[in-house]
Amino acid sequence: MAPALEAQVQQEEQSLPHNNNFYNTLNDATHRSKVTVIGSGNWGSVASKLIASNTLRLPSFHDEVRMWVYEETLPSGEKLTDVINRTNVRELYSFHFFVELRDSNMLVFVTPHQFVEGICKRLVGKIREDAEAISLVKGMEVKMEGPCMISTLISQQLGINCSVLMGANIANEIAVEKFSEATVGYRNNREVAERWVQLFYTPYFIVTAAQDVEGVELCGTLKNVVAIAAGFVDGLEMGNNTKAAIMRLGLREMKAFSKLLFPSVKDSTFFESCGVADLITTCLGGRNRKVAEAYARNGGKRSFDELEAEMLQGQKLQGVSTASEVYEVLSHRGWLELFPLFSTVHEICSGLLPPSAIVEYSEKLPRSF
Repeated sequence: MAPALEAQVQQEEQSLPHNNNFYNTLNDATHRSKVTVIGSGNWGSVASKLIASNTLRLPSFHDEVRMWVYEETLPSGEKLTDVINRTNVRELYSFHFFVELRDSNMLVFVTPHQFVEGICKRLVGKIREDAEAISLVKGMEVKMEGPCMISTLISQQLGINCSVLMGANIANEIAVEKFSEATVGYRNNREVAERWVQLFYTPYFIVTAAQDVEGVELCGTLKNVVAIAAGFVDGLEMGNNTKAAIMRLGLREMKAFSKLLFPSVKDSTFFESCGVADLITTCLGGRNRKVAEAYARNGGKRSFDELEAEMLQGQKLQGVSTASEVYEVLSHRGWLELFPLFSTVHEICSGLLPPSAIVEYSEKLPRSF
């Protein structure tokens, strides 16, 4: 089933099994929430389908889900919004923008992380004061004062609460309704978290909540760095034992880095879908692994930018830029020796080391690990 979308066009109803005990939780016919999806790429398109299938079923949500896009003319000569409205299918991946969100009180951010700050600056004063946001964005911003998580950036820029949703979520598999899981990370308000769970939950997309925004978000961010390392291993044909070792060591560095930045991060978060499950699926089948494998097979002689353009048809890698941002944090805080895998991934991506260095870094492992 192709991802069903909408640019101000009501979705066709999806037939889903009833679970009245779950779906009726928090339903309030006197207050209908309206949802807008900010981002129209691969994951944004699939997220729109999940959301629309529930807004049609639940009386507490307005049944129209909006995906605001930047108007552009496609190679066929048609306008992008005309194609989406006619077919309910988003055929091309690129970044799109929107103009008006004043009537939406639930905002779903799902764009490449490098675009989020610019989007938020243009949204200031154009959203409801009581709006709630959720970020499906995997990445972080590094500023002079230190690293800034995307959920924090959204909250600070817009003055609204922002939860996160992360998990083992390869979009193409969810689009055809293969069973998947995800984790909503929330800060204080359990009722808001349950509302987000309600919005995304389907019989094939199981969503749970964890009171650990930073932990959930960092898992979704850092696993892309480990996936780059896994791709190097695949490209060098080092085998499953090596790849499993890289994944285990990567999970260890994910946990250590998260706890150094945010001591409140919970150990249990790493055993949710956003943690070890997302790490596994990304290291086995994600785009970061795929392009890193090609980089290693070419001996590092073709750049990631070149391979990304050739292999991903407009989709964006997150692992390379995240590795650079993590490296900046490690270097600034004097932590490079504590995180040899993260450091080595960036140095390979930057051309400072050959791909084969991915298995040589273990000689530098500190005894404290």
